[in-house]
Amino acid sequence: MAGRLEGKIAVVTGAGTGMGEAITKRFCEEGATVIAADKSGEQDSVAESIGDQCIPMSVDVSCSQDIQAMFAFVDERYGSLDVLCNNAGIQGPIIASADYPEEAYEEVMAVNSRGVFLGMRYGLPLMLKSGGGSIVNTASMASVVAFPQLLGYCASKGAVRMMTKAVAIEYADRGIRVNCFCPGSIMTNMLENMPEEYVSAVIEANPVKRVGLPKEIADLALFLASAESTFITGTEIMIDGGYTAL
Repeated sequence: MAGRLEGKIAVVTGAGTGMGEAITKRFCEEGATVIAADKSGEQDSVAESIGDQCIPMSVDVSCSQDIQAMFAFVDERYGSLDVLCNNAGIQGPIIASADYPEEAYEEVMAVNSRGVFLGMRYGLPLMLKSGGGSIVNTASMASVVAFPQLLGYCASKGAVRMMTKAVAIEYADRGIRVNCFCPGSIMTNMLENMPEEYVSAVIEANPVKRVGLPKEIADLALFLASAESTFITGTEIMIDGGYTAL
C-alpha cells in the first residue's frame, strides 16, 4: 500500500535531532524523499540510518544564502517541492527580561523567526511551480501563553504563528496550505537542557502529567503535510497535553 506522502518531495529543517529527526523519519516511512537540513552535522547520521530516500544538507536557516542554495538544489534535482517543514529552532537563555542579552535576542529571532521567513520566502516560488503543497511550521505553546524568563523564545514563536496565518491567507487560493503546530514540553535536547525545576513545574501544571514524545509531533506533522488535511490552513494546532486549555 502506498504511503501517505508517496512520491512527494519534502524539506525538513532542524532535521538532525529531536522533533526534526522524528519528522524526517516519519515522512520517509510514508514514501517521501526528504532533504534533511541542519547545521549540526547530525543530519548526516539521520540520513545514513534511513538510506537514499533522505538527503542531508548543511544549512544555517538564518542565512539567506544557505536557504537559497538548498532550494536551488531541490529545484535542479527534483523540479518540485510538495512539503516544507520549517522546524529548526533554539530556546535561548532563561533569564529575566531586564537582563536579556541583546545578542541572545538577535540569535533567537534569527533562527526561530527569520529562519521560518526565509524558508517560506524562498520555498514558496518552488511550491507554486509545483502546483501547490503544504507548509508546516513549528511554533510553540509559548506563542499562545507566556513563560517567564523566555522573552526571546516567546517573541520568536509568536512571530511564527502569525507569519503562518498571513501566508496561509495569501496563498489559500493557489493550492498552498500553511499551518503550524504548537508543541508543549517535548522530550528533546532542548527540554533536557532546561532547569529541572522548570520542567517539573510545567509537567505538574499539565493535565496529562507527562511530556510529549517526538513521535507524537511527527504524527501530527505528517497529518498536516498529507492529503488528509486538505481543508485545513491558516491555523495553529496545540499539541501540549492540554496545558493551554487551562
